[in-house]
Amino acid sequence: MVFFQSVFAAITLVLIAGSLLGRMNFRAWILFVPLWFTFSYTIAAFSIWCPQGWLAKLGVIDFAGGFVIHLSAGVAGFTAAFWVGPRAEKDRRNCPPNNVILMLAGAGLLWMGWSGFNGGAPFVASTISGLAILNTHVCTATSILTWLLLDSLFFGKPSVLGAIQGMITGLVCITPAAGVVQCWAAIIMGIISGSVPWYTIMVLHNKVKLLKLVDDPIAIFHTHAIAGGLGGILTGFFAVPKLCRLFYMVTDWEKYLGLVYGLQNGRTPAGFKQMGIQIAAMGFVIVLNVVVTSIICWFIGLIVPLRMSDEELENGDDAVHGEEAFALWHEGERLVGRRHNNKVYDTREFSFGEYKDEVQMV
Repeated sequence: MVFFQSVFAAITLVLIAGSLLGRMNFRAWILFVPLWFTFSYTIAAFSIWCPQGWLAKLGVIDFAGGFVIHLSAGVAGFTAAFWVGPRAEKDRRNCPPNNVILMLAGAGLLWMGWSGFNGGAPFVASTISGLAILNTHVCTATSILTWLLLDSLFFGKPSVLGAIQGMITGLVCITPAAGVVQCWAAIIMGIISGSVPWYTIMVLHNKVKLLKLVDDPIAIFHTHAIAGGLGGILTGFFAVPKLCRLFYMVTDWEKYLGLVYGLQNGRTPAGFKQMGIQIAAMGFVIVLNVVVTSIICWFIGLIVPLRMSDEELENGDDAVHGEEAFALWHEGERLVGRRHNNKVYDTREFSFGEYKDEVQMV
């Protein structure tokens, strides 16, 4: 269980890193990781998942981390990106997907791994874990189809990138509800997770000044904060009381009552109370991450620069790590000599005219 929860914490920080690609000082990131984990993630996880947490005592439902992981990562990443600033203009202006085939391979691994992400939340092989896996796939498939339908209707063509975005939002949205809702509810959640984040990315992102101001390279805010928040609210709407009590191992009939079932059983106040608890949890996680992440970024900025220097931004991974993941220049040209890694490559100053005979087509 300790290892499983440690992986949950690790993936949250990986998601935040996605919001800061291409411009955060590596030393600042090394400081950010333990500080954010200690003062933000652990507080949210304790409050929601620990039986002694104040939100857990109220009866909040978060099956596998819609609030704790995805909403936290999306909001913290967006806040940190605001403090660090945008990428270099050339990177923002010309940033197509590098390798669609690798994207598909990664997406497949991610979808497959999410079976363990949600199915492992009960820490035991059970009816609940089996239902969680089934709902995960149902919601995700529905979300993909919804996203592709919208792409086709408004842009004329379905895209691989759209399918992957729809997959991620579906996976995220079902996470807080995976083992406590019926399959028909997972389908509805898939439709919502494939449409609302699509709208925020394709429409709102170009209209809201703050969204345009903050550079979020891979749309972590939309795919995780928006989808995770939606999932948490919809959990309060669709949660099945009997499934919740199996998962939380309680007999208190005053808690874990989805609004749909409250309306059906004449317990409408209890259903609205659950919705209120879910909204309170979402608000708590948002405020916690905005405040704590801002304080951490401010504090780190007193010690080391949050942002890479202009020279490092210009030269990228080669300047910071002495290597590059994709050593490509312009349209399929590869530079033989490198500027910073003098142990392996030529260290002469880069000049395209000087190196014209050493640029090889690949």
